[in-house]
Amino acid sequence: MMLLKTTLIIALGGALGSVARFMLSKLINESSTTSFPLSTLVVNVLGCLIIGFVYALFDNKENASVALKQFLTIGFCGGFTTFSTFSSESFNLYQLQHFTQLALYITASVVLGFFAIALGTTLGQWIK
Repeated sequence: MMLLKTTLIIALGGALGSVARFMLSKLINESSTTSFPLSTLVVNVLGCLIIGFVYALFDNKENASVALKQFLTIGFCGGFTTFSTFSSESFNLYQLQHFTQLALYITASVVLGFFAIALGTTLGQWIK
């Protein structure tokens, strides 16, 4: 029963985060005249700001609502942007002074992500 409640809380947060991303991106794209992906940049940086704020807000709070933290971080920020999670995990490695793992994680995420997009595009075009 607890797993179902947690799943529904995260799903609701994810839905709201996805809608917020769509609306903010639409607003930015309608007012922008550049081909630079400004809306994605803004969403990703804003997501990082939100997740950092929430983690700091809930840090070492004994009475903190786990459900609210999951709603905001896994749910809302996860639906808004997974970049915020990537950045938060990178910052955690930095705080732990795991600099080799940090460099590997950032490099692997960007490089492998880039090549996965390229491979996926190639496969998609090949199957068409």
